[in-house]
Amino acid sequence: MMKKLLFSISIISIACLLVSWGFLSKNSYDFSYYSTDGLELNYLVPFEEDIIVEEEVELVVYPYLGKTYMGFREALAFKESRGDYFIINDFGYMGKYQFGRATLNLIGIKDSKLFLNNPKLQETAFKTYTARNKWVLQRDIKRFSGTYVNGVYITESGILAAAHLAGPGNVKKFLRSGGQDVFTDGFGTSVRYYLKKFSGYDTSHILPIKNAKVIYKG
Repeated sequence: MMKKLLFSISIISIACLLVSWGFLSKNSYDFSYYSTDGLELNYLVPFEEDIIVEEEVELVVYPYLGKTYMGFREALAFKESRGDYFIINDFGYMGKYQFGRATLNLIGIKDSKLFLNNPKLQETAFKTYTARNKWVLQRDIKRFSGTYVNGVYITESGILAAAHLAGPGNVKKFLRSGGQDVFTDGFGTSVRYYLKKFSGYDTSHILPIKNAKVIYKG
């Protein structure tokens, strides 16, 4: 009985000693044994103010327009101005599709400042001018589409794009001269280049309109 009592007292004493050891202060314990001197610690812990929380970024997906009319329109606009509605180039051509004042007057737009600051009006102007050019060039479209002129495969969309660059008269000259009469603009861009670059788009729904005009409330 005495042996059991002594054993129990020993167990309790050991437990108390372990508990009291755990409550020793850092001042009474030697941590030098755990020193990191001489170790290569290749990491940095940033300060709180240096931590940058990345904002959620909205993913914008642009549809593939292919050879549709919208594809034609946007491809031409990118070549003309990189799609900038508010740009004026060194020769005074304005907007997303780089219209000159004379062409704007031709389709009924007299206020160039209003035009430059109105994207919707610019889109209407492009469609109107394309319809007008299609009327002027409809015989040439019928005659030359699907043929080669001086190595250039001719399509309706190519003809309309070239007319936007140089006017329908210069496109007629190119086609009817067998590709010998080649207009080039102030930047060195030719009718021939536009005929090739914008070949094969679907512009069939653009109706030819004689003397087409933009109707808007100025």
